[in-house]
Amino acid sequence: MKNLTKLFIITALSVMTLPSCKNEPAVDKSNPFFNEYNTPFNIPPFEKIMAKHYMEAFEKGFTDGRKDIQAITGNSEEPSFENTIAALDKSGSLLTNVKNVFLCQASANTNDSLQDIEVEISPRLSAHEDEQRLNPELFKKIKYVWDNQAKFNLNPEQKYTLHNLYREFVRNGANLSPEDQVKLKAINQKLSVLTVTFDQNVLGENNLYRLVVDKDGLAGLPESVIEPASEVAKAAGQDGKWAFTLQRPSIFPFLQYSENRELRHQIFNAYTNRGNNGNEFDNNKILAEIIALRAERAKLLGYRNHSEFVLEPRMAKEPENVLNLLNRLWEKAIPVAKNEVTEMQKIIDKEGGKFKLEPSDWWYYAEKLRKEKYDLNDEELKPYFELENVKTGLLSVANKLYGITFTPLTDCPLPHPEAVAYEVKDTNGSHLAVLYMDFFPRDSKQQGAWQSAYRTHQVLNGKEITPVVTTVFNFSRPGEGSPALLTLEEVSTLYHEFGHALDEMFHRNSYNEIYIAYDFVELPSQLMEHWASEPEVLNLYAKHFQTGELIPESLVKKLRNSGYFNQGFSNTEIYAASLLDMAYHTLEAPVNIDIQSFEKEFFDRLGLIPEIVSRYRSTYFSHITGEYDSGYYGYTWAAVLDNDAFEAFKEHGLYDKATAKSFRENILEKNGIMDPMEMYVNFRGHEPSEEPYLRNIGFLTE
Repeated sequence: MKNLTKLFIITALSVMTLPSCKNEPAVDKSNPFFNEYNTPFNIPPFEKIMAKHYMEAFEKGFTDGRKDIQAITGNSEEPSFENTIAALDKSGSLLTNVKNVFLCQASANTNDSLQDIEVEISPRLSAHEDEQRLNPELFKKIKYVWDNQAKFNLNPEQKYTLHNLYREFVRNGANLSPEDQVKLKAINQKLSVLTVTFDQNVLGENNLYRLVVDKDGLAGLPESVIEPASEVAKAAGQDGKWAFTLQRPSIFPFLQYSENRELRHQIFNAYTNRGNNGNEFDNNKILAEIIALRAERAKLLGYRNHSEFVLEPRMAKEPENVLNLLNRLWEKAIPVAKNEVTEMQKIIDKEGGKFKLEPSDWWYYAEKLRKEKYDLNDEELKPYFELENVKTGLLSVANKLYGITFTPLTDCPLPHPEAVAYEVKDTNGSHLAVLYMDFFPRDSKQQGAWQSAYRTHQVLNGKEITPVVTTVFNFSRPGEGSPALLTLEEVSTLYHEFGHALDEMFHRNSYNEIYIAYDFVELPSQLMEHWASEPEVLNLYAKHFQTGELIPESLVKKLRNSGYFNQGFSNTEIYAASLLDMAYHTLEAPVNIDIQSFEKEFFDRLGLIPEIVSRYRSTYFSHITGEYDSGYYGYTWAAVLDNDAFEAFKEHGLYDKATAKSFRENILEKNGIMDPMEMYVNFRGHEPSEEPYLRNIGFLTE
């Protein structure tokens, strides 16, 4: 998942009156944001930044940004690309800086103070954005440049930037009447607070729950699962017990191996009812209001629904194209999923179980089925997926493809003590970026995995600004005396987020604002996943953590043979979540729904089988309250792209430098500054075909 808050923020406007620029208070000169960092590569000095520094820096950022806009609107010269569009892009540099740092830290290393700031600052950031987006004098100048662009001899990147900037202003209400702009401000004021509250509630639910068991509750669990659970219980003051959480490295191995069906049921229900418990973290009314406000905003802006508004600048263009793809795939996935249910029910019946398979049983019996069909389970693989080895192999793949190198940094600031840092150098030895990797779960970190940037690439006053990139994960922690061992899914996640990082590091944009289509953004990440399980790549990193022996060929063969395993389930739950997202966001105003009733009725109509729960249920579906609203389909849309793109490497060689160079130059370097389909065709020579995707997931029928 790529965190695109900065790149494609849908501005949340405010009815509040912003503070005046007059009588500015003196600023604290010790605030790190007001001084040169004096750190390696100008990395933020994380250890010196305190909560109080953020608010003060935000305040000054608002004031400075306002002055920048006044300088543009007060310029008596004829509006041009340089004195209007480029000047706007350079404006508010302090605010951009502090916002990037704050948003990254608020998701990966939060605390009560940062959460309070997040609630307070979100509507004010949005209000500041709207001072610009709804500034009639500024829009007048932008429109002049837009209407007269032929006379400015713009290069392709400038044309693309102007096109998207002008459209962004229009889409955010610049052409509305003053009365409608006031309505829009009120709607987005509410949305900016509600979406932050939703995410904080999910984190609160994650941290609230513990399944505490005694020794009898450990039946079937491997030692690699038991030891971390002991550490969690000990940290909670429950020595002699074992505690399992809703973090993925804890709950899913428990569901996979625990022989206690009732305990599996308990923890699964806790996971799938997050935000739906009627407590202080309940998200039902919050999400219902978000959906209603988005529909109301879309209508105000002249769109049928929120999806139509959101999809306009993306590859999909309109909801019908998304629904056509998802519904076609749904029809292929459901029969496969039903067949998987039948196979697992046979195992239950053979073992004398007097029950029907339920959602909380799926992982347990899927593991049994995989063992039965392919003589393979995750515990066999994990000893070969030691985190350090996997990471080393990943960096080696990047070097073989793109010629870049990674040098550990030991004397630079870290966003968290557990993070590790690398200097990334290009093929000619020049500095390309700083890359952070932050691997393990903690209460201060949101669930899941993502890539963000503390600083993005741009060219400022002729000087190249290099990015500071972070990749954040929630992998199983090392045990006492043993290293961190990953599941195959976690290995893929590492490759996935690293693909996002490559995209971020290779950007060659001249301007701060870039415009990445959300349904294209997952192409670089999902493409990288293909290398993770290739035999040639496994030989780079899959070494037994105790013996150092390479993964046996017999195990690699089992891994490859099991490639179609559980595809009905995994794709059905993803398509279900994607279709639920679209169902909410194709509602037309006025909208007044009960979330639980709407979700149940929708899945009943869709035909979601009772043995499978959507990948995300509504009240913890943080993707759709963040940047992936009406966009969760993007993972599937990009899957068509990445499977087709990987065919180019299969045709020419896994490490073919010419193919990698073409992918870098045509896609990674231009992502956000060029039309996505045009980029793809320049790389591949044709538009993407669905056939490789369907073939690779076993859905291609003759």
